[in-house]
Amino acid sequence: MPPLIRTLRLTDLLLLFIGSVIGSGIFLTPGLILQRVDGSVGLSLLVWVVGGILSLLGALTYAELAAANPEAGGLYCYIRDGFGRAPAFLYGWCLFLVIASGTIAALAHAFTRYLAEIIPLSPIAINIVAVVMIAVVTAVNVWGTRKSSDLQNWTTLTKAGLVVILSAVLLSLGHHYSDLGPALGTSQRGSSLASNFGLAMIAVLWAYEGWQFGTYSAGEVVKPQRAFPKAFLLGSVFLMALYVIANIAYLVALGPAAATVSDAIAADAVGLVLGPWAGKIVAVAILISTFSATNSVVLTAPRVFYAMANDRLFFKKLAEVHPRFQTPAAAIVALGVWSAILSSAGKFADLASGAIFIGWIFYGLGAAAIFPIRRAPKGLPIPYRVPGYPWTPLIFVLVAAAIVGNAVYLAFSDPRQFRYLAAAIVILLLGLPAYFFWQRKQRQN
Repeated sequence: MPPLIRTLRLTDLLLLFIGSVIGSGIFLTPGLILQRVDGSVGLSLLVWVVGGILSLLGALTYAELAAANPEAGGLYCYIRDGFGRAPAFLYGWCLFLVIASGTIAALAHAFTRYLAEIIPLSPIAINIVAVVMIAVVTAVNVWGTRKSSDLQNWTTLTKAGLVVILSAVLLSLGHHYSDLGPALGTSQRGSSLASNFGLAMIAVLWAYEGWQFGTYSAGEVVKPQRAFPKAFLLGSVFLMALYVIANIAYLVALGPAAATVSDAIAADAVGLVLGPWAGKIVAVAILISTFSATNSVVLTAPRVFYAMANDRLFFKKLAEVHPRFQTPAAAIVALGVWSAILSSAGKFADLASGAIFIGWIFYGLGAAAIFPIRRAPKGLPIPYRVPGYPWTPLIFVLVAAAIVGNAVYLAFSDPRQFRYLAAAIVILLLGLPAYFFWQRKQRQN
Protein backbone atom coordinates (compact mmCIF):
# COMPACT_ATOMS: atom_id res chain seq x y z
CA MET A 1 0.00 0.00 0.00
CA PRO A 2 1.49 3.41 -0.96
CA PRO A 3 2.16 5.82 1.93
CA LEU A 4 0.97 9.39 2.28
CA ILE A 5 3.45 11.75 0.64
CA ARG A 6 4.94 14.89 2.18
CA THR A 7 3.76 17.64 -0.14
CA LEU A 8 2.61 20.48 2.17
CA ARG A 9 5.21 23.23 2.44
CA LEU A 10 5.53 26.02 5.01
CA THR A 11 3.34 28.37 2.94
CA ASP A 12 0.69 25.68 2.54
CA LEU A 13 0.64 25.02 6.29
CA LEU A 14 0.45 28.74 7.07
CA LEU A 15 -2.49 29.31 4.71
CA LEU A 16 -4.17 26.15 6.01
CA PHE A 17 -3.80 27.50 9.56
CA ILE A 18 -5.34 30.85 8.58
CA GLY A 19 -8.02 29.37 6.34
CA SER A 20 -9.14 26.88 8.99
CA VAL A 21 -9.86 29.73 11.41
CA ILE A 22 -11.49 32.36 9.20
CA GLY A 23 -15.08 31.24 8.69
CA SER A 24 -18.14 33.42 9.14
CA GLY A 25 -17.23 34.51 12.69
CA ILE A 26 -15.39 37.73 11.83
CA PHE A 27 -18.37 38.84 9.74
CA LEU A 28 -20.95 38.21 12.49
CA THR A 29 -19.40 37.83 15.97
CA PRO A 30 -18.08 41.38 16.73
CA GLY A 31 -21.57 42.70 17.45
CA LEU A 32 -22.20 39.89 19.94
CA ILE A 33 -18.89 40.62 21.66
CA LEU A 34 -19.84 44.29 22.04
CA GLN A 35 -23.21 43.31 23.50
CA ARG A 36 -21.54 41.12 26.12
CA VAL A 37 -19.22 43.92 27.28
CA ASP A 38 -22.03 46.49 27.35
CA GLY A 39 -20.81 48.33 24.25
CA SER A 40 -17.32 49.06 25.58
CA VAL A 41 -14.94 49.52 22.64
CA GLY A 42 -11.88 49.12 24.85
CA LEU A 43 -13.07 45.88 26.42
CA SER A 44 -14.23 44.40 23.12
CA LEU A 45 -10.84 45.00 21.49
CA LEU A 46 -9.11 43.64 24.58
CA VAL A 47 -11.20 40.46 24.32
CA TRP A 48 -10.08 39.96 20.72
CA VAL A 49 -6.42 40.49 21.67
CA VAL A 50 -6.55 38.21 24.72
CA GLY A 51 -8.39 35.56 22.71
CA GLY A 52 -5.68 35.72 20.08
CA ILE A 53 -2.95 35.38 22.70
CA LEU A 54 -4.65 32.36 24.31
CA SER A 55 -5.00 30.73 20.90
CA LEU A 56 -1.32 31.46 20.30
CA LEU A 57 -0.43 29.61 23.52
CA GLY A 58 -2.29 26.55 22.29
CA ALA A 59 -0.82 26.81 18.80
CA LEU A 60 2.74 27.02 20.10
CA THR A 61 2.12 24.02 22.36
CA TYR A 62 0.78 21.99 19.46
CA ALA A 63 3.72 23.13 17.31
CA GLU A 64 6.11 21.37 19.72
CA LEU A 65 4.01 18.21 19.68
CA ALA A 66 3.75 18.26 15.87
CA ALA A 67 7.47 18.87 15.42
CA ALA A 68 8.34 16.01 17.79
CA ASN A 69 5.81 13.57 16.29
CA PRO A 70 5.01 14.58 12.70
CA GLU A 71 2.69 11.75 11.74
CA ALA A 72 -0.80 11.70 10.27
CA GLY A 73 -3.47 12.17 12.92
CA GLY A 74 -1.90 15.02 14.88
CA LEU A 75 -4.00 15.66 17.96
CA TYR A 76 -5.21 12.05 18.03
CA CYS A 77 -1.56 10.90 18.21
CA TYR A 78 -0.70 13.34 21.01
CA ILE A 79 -3.58 12.13 23.18
CA ARG A 80 -2.68 8.51 22.38
CA ASP A 81 1.00 8.98 23.25
CA GLY A 82 0.26 11.04 26.34
CA PHE A 83 -2.78 9.34 27.87
CA GLY A 84 -3.40 6.09 26.03
CA ARG A 85 -5.48 4.64 23.22
CA ALA A 86 -8.92 4.89 24.85
CA PRO A 87 -9.17 8.72 25.15
CA ALA A 88 -7.52 9.07 21.74
CA PHE A 89 -10.17 6.79 20.23
CA LEU A 90 -12.96 8.74 21.91
CA TYR A 91 -11.62 11.90 20.32
CA GLY A 92 -11.52 10.34 16.87
CA TRP A 93 -14.99 8.86 17.43
CA CYS A 94 -16.47 12.25 18.32
CA LEU A 95 -14.51 13.95 15.53
CA PHE A 96 -16.08 11.64 12.97
CA LEU A 97 -19.63 11.59 14.34
CA VAL A 98 -20.13 15.25 15.22
CA ILE A 99 -17.11 17.55 15.46
CA ALA A 100 -15.75 17.43 11.90
CA SER A 101 -18.93 16.23 10.21
CA GLY A 102 -21.14 18.62 12.19
CA THR A 103 -18.81 21.50 11.32
CA ILE A 104 -18.94 20.61 7.61
CA ALA A 105 -22.74 20.34 7.72
CA ALA A 106 -23.04 23.70 9.48
CA LEU A 107 -20.66 25.36 7.00
CA ALA A 108 -22.59 23.89 4.08
CA HIS A 109 -25.82 25.36 5.41
CA ALA A 110 -24.12 28.73 5.97
CA PHE A 111 -22.89 28.56 2.37
CA THR A 112 -26.40 27.98 1.01
CA ARG A 113 -27.87 30.67 3.27
CA TYR A 114 -25.61 33.35 1.82
CA LEU A 115 -25.90 31.98 -1.71
CA ALA A 116 -29.66 32.46 -1.35
CA GLU A 117 -29.04 36.19 -0.82
CA ILE A 118 -27.54 36.32 -4.31
CA ILE A 119 -29.59 33.64 -6.11
CA PRO A 120 -33.13 32.79 -4.90
CA LEU A 121 -33.25 29.16 -3.72
CA SER A 122 -36.17 26.99 -2.72
CA PRO A 123 -35.92 24.88 0.48
CA ILE A 124 -35.28 21.77 -1.62
CA ALA A 125 -32.62 23.57 -3.66
CA ILE A 126 -30.90 24.70 -0.45
CA ASN A 127 -30.44 21.09 0.69
CA ILE A 128 -29.29 20.02 -2.78
CA VAL A 129 -26.72 22.83 -2.98
CA ALA A 130 -25.39 21.95 0.49
CA VAL A 131 -24.88 18.30 -0.50
CA VAL A 132 -23.33 19.27 -3.85
CA MET A 133 -20.91 21.64 -2.12
CA ILE A 134 -19.79 18.85 0.23
CA ALA A 135 -19.48 16.46 -2.73
CA VAL A 136 -17.30 18.91 -4.69
CA VAL A 137 -14.95 19.46 -1.75
CA THR A 138 -14.79 15.71 -1.11
CA ALA A 139 -13.96 14.99 -4.75
CA VAL A 140 -11.15 17.57 -4.83
CA ASN A 141 -9.61 16.11 -1.69
CA VAL A 142 -9.76 12.55 -3.05
CA TRP A 143 -8.13 13.83 -6.25
CA GLY A 144 -4.95 14.85 -4.46
CA THR A 145 -3.54 16.55 -1.38
CA ARG A 146 -1.59 18.95 -3.58
CA LYS A 147 -4.72 19.97 -5.51
CA SER A 148 -6.74 20.38 -2.31
CA SER A 149 -3.95 22.44 -0.74
CA ASP A 150 -3.73 24.67 -3.82
CA LEU A 151 -7.49 25.24 -3.60
CA GLN A 152 -7.09 26.03 0.09
CA ASN A 153 -4.29 28.50 -0.62
CA TRP A 154 -6.26 30.46 -3.21
CA THR A 155 -9.49 30.57 -1.22
CA THR A 156 -7.63 31.61 1.93
CA LEU A 157 -5.79 34.39 0.12
CA THR A 158 -9.07 35.54 -1.42
CA LYS A 159 -11.08 35.67 1.79
CA ALA A 160 -8.28 37.23 3.84
CA GLY A 161 -7.77 39.77 1.04
CA LEU A 162 -11.48 40.59 1.04
CA VAL A 163 -11.41 41.21 4.80
CA VAL A 164 -8.40 43.52 4.35
CA ILE A 165 -10.04 45.42 1.46
CA LEU A 166 -13.37 45.77 3.27
CA SER A 167 -11.56 47.03 6.37
CA ALA A 168 -9.59 49.57 4.33
CA VAL A 169 -12.79 50.85 2.69
CA LEU A 170 -14.61 51.16 6.01
CA LEU A 171 -11.66 52.90 7.67
CA SER A 172 -11.35 55.41 4.82
CA LEU A 173 -15.07 56.17 4.40
CA GLY A 174 -16.31 55.78 7.98
CA HIS A 175 -17.18 58.89 10.02
CA HIS A 176 -17.29 57.65 13.63
CA TYR A 177 -13.66 58.03 14.69
CA SER A 178 -14.62 60.63 17.28
CA ASP A 179 -17.13 58.24 18.86
CA LEU A 180 -14.54 55.62 19.75
CA GLY A 181 -12.74 57.52 22.51
CA PRO A 182 -15.77 58.10 24.77
CA ALA A 183 -16.76 54.43 24.37
CA LEU A 184 -13.41 52.99 25.44
CA GLY A 185 -14.32 52.70 29.12
CA THR A 186 -17.02 50.74 30.91
CA SER A 187 -19.39 51.29 33.80
CA GLN A 188 -19.26 47.62 34.80
CA ARG A 189 -17.30 46.64 37.88
CA GLY A 190 -16.40 43.61 39.95
CA SER A 191 -18.08 40.27 39.34
CA SER A 192 -20.36 41.68 36.65
CA LEU A 193 -17.36 42.84 34.64
CA ALA A 194 -15.53 39.53 35.08
CA SER A 195 -18.60 37.48 34.14
CA ASN A 196 -19.38 39.46 30.99
CA PHE A 197 -15.73 39.52 29.94
CA GLY A 198 -15.62 35.74 30.37
CA LEU A 199 -18.75 35.24 28.25
CA ALA A 200 -17.28 37.47 25.54
CA MET A 201 -14.02 35.51 25.70
CA ILE A 202 -15.87 32.25 25.05
CA ALA A 203 -17.40 33.71 21.88
CA VAL A 204 -14.03 35.05 20.70
CA LEU A 205 -12.30 31.71 21.23
CA TRP A 206 -14.96 30.10 19.05
CA ALA A 207 -14.08 32.67 16.35
CA TYR A 208 -10.39 31.70 16.66
CA GLU A 209 -11.14 27.96 16.76
CA GLY A 210 -9.86 25.71 13.95
CA TRP A 211 -6.08 26.23 14.02
CA GLN A 212 -5.53 22.71 15.42
CA PHE A 213 -6.72 21.15 12.15
CA GLY A 214 -3.27 21.63 10.64
CA THR A 215 -1.80 19.06 13.04
CA TYR A 216 -3.94 16.31 11.52
CA SER A 217 -1.94 16.60 8.28
CA ALA A 218 1.49 16.48 9.97
CA GLY A 219 2.32 13.30 8.05
CA GLU A 220 2.17 15.22 4.77
CA VAL A 221 4.20 18.30 5.77
CA VAL A 222 7.69 18.84 4.35
CA LYS A 223 10.28 19.52 7.10
CA PRO A 224 7.61 19.60 9.85
CA GLN A 225 10.19 20.38 12.56
CA ARG A 226 10.66 23.82 11.00
CA ALA A 227 7.29 24.36 9.36
CA PHE A 228 4.96 23.95 12.35
CA PRO A 229 6.55 26.48 14.76
CA LYS A 230 6.87 29.13 12.03
CA ALA A 231 3.42 28.59 10.50
CA PHE A 232 1.60 28.49 13.84
CA LEU A 233 3.36 31.58 15.17
CA LEU A 234 2.94 33.66 12.01
CA GLY A 235 -0.63 32.49 11.54
CA SER A 236 -1.64 33.40 15.09
CA VAL A 237 -0.12 36.89 14.87
CA PHE A 238 -1.68 37.53 11.46
CA LEU A 239 -5.16 36.46 12.60
CA MET A 240 -4.97 38.58 15.74
CA ALA A 241 -4.01 41.67 13.71
CA LEU A 242 -6.64 40.98 11.04
CA TYR A 243 -9.43 40.53 13.58
CA VAL A 244 -8.56 43.66 15.55
CA ILE A 245 -8.33 45.82 12.40
CA ALA A 246 -11.65 44.46 11.11
CA ASN A 247 -13.33 45.26 14.44
CA ILE A 248 -12.02 48.82 14.41
CA ALA A 249 -13.22 49.21 10.82
CA TYR A 250 -16.75 48.10 11.75
CA LEU A 251 -16.80 50.54 14.67
CA VAL A 252 -15.58 53.43 12.52
CA ALA A 253 -18.26 52.72 9.92
CA LEU A 254 -21.24 52.13 12.23
CA GLY A 255 -20.30 53.81 15.50
CA PRO A 256 -20.23 51.93 18.82
CA ALA A 257 -23.97 52.21 19.49
CA ALA A 258 -25.11 50.79 16.15
CA ALA A 259 -22.35 48.15 16.11
CA THR A 260 -23.45 46.86 19.53
CA VAL A 261 -26.98 46.02 18.33
CA SER A 262 -25.88 44.54 14.98
CA ASP A 263 -26.26 40.81 14.34
CA ALA A 264 -24.66 41.04 10.88
CA ILE A 265 -22.06 43.69 11.53
CA ALA A 266 -20.02 43.33 8.33
CA ALA A 267 -23.09 43.60 6.06
CA ASP A 268 -24.49 46.51 8.10
CA ALA A 269 -21.18 48.40 8.03
CA VAL A 270 -20.58 47.94 4.31
CA GLY A 271 -24.22 48.70 3.51
CA LEU A 272 -24.12 51.95 5.47
CA VAL A 273 -20.89 53.16 3.84
CA LEU A 274 -21.39 51.98 0.26
CA GLY A 275 -25.14 51.46 0.00
CA PRO A 276 -27.54 48.50 0.27
CA TRP A 277 -26.17 46.89 -2.90
CA ALA A 278 -22.80 46.35 -1.19
CA GLY A 279 -24.33 43.70 1.07
CA LYS A 280 -23.84 41.32 -1.85
CA ILE A 281 -20.07 41.79 -1.46
CA VAL A 282 -20.22 40.54 2.12
CA ALA A 283 -22.38 37.60 1.01
CA VAL A 284 -19.73 36.67 -1.59
CA ALA A 285 -16.98 37.02 1.03
CA ILE A 286 -18.83 34.68 3.39
CA LEU A 287 -19.48 32.22 0.54
CA ILE A 288 -15.76 32.01 -0.20
CA SER A 289 -14.92 31.90 3.49
CA THR A 290 -17.29 29.04 4.32
CA PHE A 291 -16.21 27.06 1.23
CA SER A 292 -12.56 27.49 2.21
CA ALA A 293 -13.24 26.48 5.81
CA THR A 294 -15.10 23.38 4.62
CA ASN A 295 -12.16 22.40 2.44
CA SER A 296 -9.76 22.82 5.37
CA VAL A 297 -11.78 20.34 7.45
CA VAL A 298 -11.96 17.76 4.64
CA LEU A 299 -8.27 18.26 3.89
CA THR A 300 -7.25 17.48 7.47
CA ALA A 301 -9.78 15.52 9.57
CA PRO A 302 -9.74 12.26 7.51
CA ARG A 303 -6.06 11.86 8.50
CA VAL A 304 -7.27 11.19 12.05
CA PHE A 305 -9.50 8.34 10.87
CA TYR A 306 -6.62 7.06 8.73
CA ALA A 307 -4.39 7.01 11.85
CA MET A 308 -7.07 5.28 13.92
CA ALA A 309 -7.48 2.60 11.25
CA ASN A 310 -3.71 2.13 11.14
CA ASP A 311 -3.87 1.54 14.90
CA ARG A 312 -6.60 -1.00 14.14
CA LEU A 313 -9.11 1.03 16.15
CA PHE A 314 -11.41 1.88 13.24
CA PHE A 315 -12.63 0.42 9.96
CA LYS A 316 -9.68 -1.18 8.16
CA LYS A 317 -10.72 0.33 4.84
CA LEU A 318 -10.02 3.84 6.14
CA ALA A 319 -6.30 3.06 6.42
CA GLU A 320 -5.99 2.59 2.68
CA VAL A 321 -4.14 5.12 0.53
CA HIS A 322 -5.37 5.51 -3.04
CA PRO A 323 -2.69 4.05 -5.34
CA ARG A 324 -3.05 6.83 -7.92
CA PHE A 325 -4.02 9.92 -5.93
CA GLN A 326 -1.98 9.05 -2.80
CA THR A 327 -4.72 10.29 -0.48
CA PRO A 328 -6.68 8.47 2.26
CA ALA A 329 -9.58 8.36 -0.19
CA ALA A 330 -11.82 5.98 1.78
CA ALA A 331 -11.54 8.13 4.94
CA ILE A 332 -12.28 11.28 2.93
CA VAL A 333 -15.34 9.75 1.27
CA ALA A 334 -16.63 8.38 4.58
CA LEU A 335 -16.46 11.83 6.17
CA GLY A 336 -18.07 13.43 3.13
CA VAL A 337 -20.97 10.98 3.05
CA TRP A 338 -21.69 11.27 6.78
CA SER A 339 -21.44 15.09 6.60
CA ALA A 340 -23.90 15.14 3.70
CA ILE A 341 -26.30 12.99 5.72
CA LEU A 342 -26.07 15.39 8.65
CA SER A 343 -26.57 18.40 6.36
CA SER A 344 -29.81 16.83 5.09
CA ALA A 345 -31.04 15.83 8.54
CA GLY A 346 -32.48 19.20 9.47
CA LYS A 347 -32.90 19.55 13.21
CA PHE A 348 -30.63 16.58 13.90
CA ALA A 349 -27.75 18.49 12.28
CA ASP A 350 -28.48 21.43 14.59
CA LEU A 351 -28.56 19.07 17.57
CA ALA A 352 -25.31 17.41 16.55
CA SER A 353 -23.57 20.76 16.23
CA GLY A 354 -24.18 21.32 19.92
CA ALA A 355 -21.71 18.52 20.66
CA ILE A 356 -18.84 20.47 19.11
CA PHE A 357 -17.99 21.84 22.56
CA ILE A 358 -16.74 18.31 23.33
CA GLY A 359 -13.84 19.16 21.07
CA TRP A 360 -12.52 21.52 23.71
CA ILE A 361 -12.23 18.65 26.19
CA PHE A 362 -9.80 17.00 23.80
CA TYR A 363 -8.07 20.23 22.72
CA GLY A 364 -7.15 20.72 26.37
CA LEU A 365 -6.21 17.06 26.75
CA GLY A 366 -4.01 17.28 23.66
CA ALA A 367 -2.13 20.27 25.07
CA ALA A 368 -1.81 18.53 28.45
CA ALA A 369 -0.18 15.57 26.67
CA ILE A 370 2.99 17.64 26.40
CA PHE A 371 3.71 16.96 30.10
CA PRO A 372 3.78 13.12 30.04
CA ILE A 373 5.40 13.10 26.59
CA ARG A 374 8.27 15.28 27.85
CA ARG A 375 8.70 13.09 30.91
CA ALA A 376 8.79 9.84 28.92
CA PRO A 377 12.16 8.15 29.58
CA LYS A 378 12.64 7.23 25.94
CA GLY A 379 10.57 9.94 24.35
CA LEU A 380 10.94 11.28 20.87
CA PRO A 381 13.57 13.97 20.21
CA ILE A 382 12.16 17.47 20.62
CA PRO A 383 13.50 19.73 17.84
CA TYR A 384 11.38 22.69 19.00
CA ARG A 385 10.42 23.54 22.56
CA VAL A 386 7.45 25.74 23.33
CA PRO A 387 8.56 29.02 24.96
CA GLY A 388 7.32 29.67 28.47
CA TYR A 389 6.97 25.99 29.37
CA PRO A 390 5.18 24.86 31.56
CA TRP A 391 3.00 27.97 31.78
CA THR A 392 2.21 28.20 28.06
CA PRO A 393 0.47 24.79 27.82
CA LEU A 394 -0.91 25.02 31.36
CA ILE A 395 -2.75 28.30 30.70
CA PHE A 396 -4.23 26.89 27.52
CA VAL A 397 -5.40 23.75 29.32
CA LEU A 398 -7.10 25.88 31.98
CA VAL A 399 -8.81 27.99 29.29
CA ALA A 400 -10.09 24.84 27.58
CA ALA A 401 -11.45 23.63 30.92
CA ALA A 402 -13.17 26.98 31.41
CA ILE A 403 -14.85 26.74 27.99
CA VAL A 404 -16.17 23.27 28.77
CA GLY A 405 -17.29 24.34 32.24
CA ASN A 406 -19.09 27.35 30.80
CA ALA A 407 -20.89 25.15 28.27
CA VAL A 408 -22.07 22.86 31.08
CA TYR A 409 -23.16 25.86 33.19
CA LEU A 410 -25.16 27.37 30.33
CA ALA A 411 -26.80 24.02 29.63
CA PHE A 412 -28.43 23.99 33.06
CA SER A 413 -29.94 27.43 32.49
CA ASP A 414 -31.15 26.86 28.91
CA PRO A 415 -33.33 23.81 28.06
CA ARG A 416 -32.19 23.78 24.44
CA GLN A 417 -28.52 23.85 25.41
CA PHE A 418 -29.22 21.09 27.93
CA ARG A 419 -30.55 18.88 25.11
CA TYR A 420 -27.37 19.58 23.14
CA LEU A 421 -25.25 18.68 26.15
CA ALA A 422 -27.19 15.48 26.80
CA ALA A 423 -26.83 14.44 23.15
CA ALA A 424 -23.10 15.17 23.27
CA ILE A 425 -22.63 13.06 26.39
CA VAL A 426 -24.56 10.17 24.83
CA ILE A 427 -22.39 10.30 21.68
CA LEU A 428 -19.24 10.37 23.81
CA LEU A 429 -20.37 7.42 25.96
CA LEU A 430 -21.32 5.39 22.90
CA GLY A 431 -17.65 5.53 22.00
CA LEU A 432 -16.76 3.29 24.95
CA PRO A 433 -18.44 0.09 23.69
CA ALA A 434 -17.15 0.93 20.21
CA TYR A 435 -13.60 1.16 21.58
CA PHE A 436 -13.87 -2.19 23.36
CA PHE A 437 -15.31 -3.73 20.19
CA TRP A 438 -12.29 -2.70 18.12
CA GLN A 439 -9.91 -3.65 20.92
CA ARG A 440 -11.42 -7.12 21.05
CA LYS A 441 -11.35 -7.41 17.28
CA GLN A 442 -7.68 -6.44 17.27
CA ARG A 443 -6.82 -9.14 19.87
CA GLN A 444 -8.70 -11.75 17.85
CA ASN A 445 -6.68 -10.89 14.76
